[in-house]
Amino acid sequence: MTPWEIKGRELVNCTCEYGCNCQFNGLPDKGHCYAVAGIIVDQGHFGDTRLDGLRLAAIFKWPRAIHEGNGEAIAFVEQAADEAQREGLLRIMTGQDTAPFATMFAVYASTVTKMHAPVFTDIDIELDVEGRKGRVFIKDYIETTGRPIRNPVSGAESRAEIVLPDGFEYEVAEIGSASSRTEGPVRVEIDDKYGQFAHLHLNNNGVVRSRAAA
Repeated sequence: MTPWEIKGRELVNCTCEYGCNCQFNGLPDKGHCYAVAGIIVDQGHFGDTRLDGLRLAAIFKWPRAIHEGNGEAIAFVEQAADEAQREGLLRIMTGQDTAPFATMFAVYASTVTKMHAPVFTDIDIELDVEGRKGRVFIKDYIETTGRPIRNPVSGAESRAEIVLPDGFEYEVAEIGSASSRTEGPVRVEIDDKYGQFAHLHLNNNGVVRSRAAA
């Protein structure tokens, strides 16, 4: 197993309402799960290969709950990545060199039956986790925007967090609103639904935890 570790930021938009039942071991509230994700790797490595500053993204479609499988997915890796960086990121994203089900990458990969060929292209990601603001743009494939949830009466920003001490993706996520349009082989449309903004710290064995266990 090649040792790897990444620290970064993510924006995830899915078809659930704010909160997302999946975060609480529930079923998707639309009966299916469609999702778009963008990640900036601020620091990271795969073996001796540095991954600092690289961007990646993915589109997922599950016809029912994620754990029921039959998912479809496509992965994107920044075109500027060299061959070793591409291989490392794709191995991480497909759950390889990872303890069984230790990360969201490994869990999701186990539920996908139709994996499209990866795309190496320019990926534009702007992401402010604490501000619950972000954008993921890949020409001809993804347009995702994230923003704070606002009070429907006053218009004031409404802040909420999800804390998962034993989660396989993050420890704390800021929750906002997001919308997505995708093109290409995996198409989804999401309007003002669950937007997840989080700092990531992951390695072969899952989330690297900063908080002491309760």
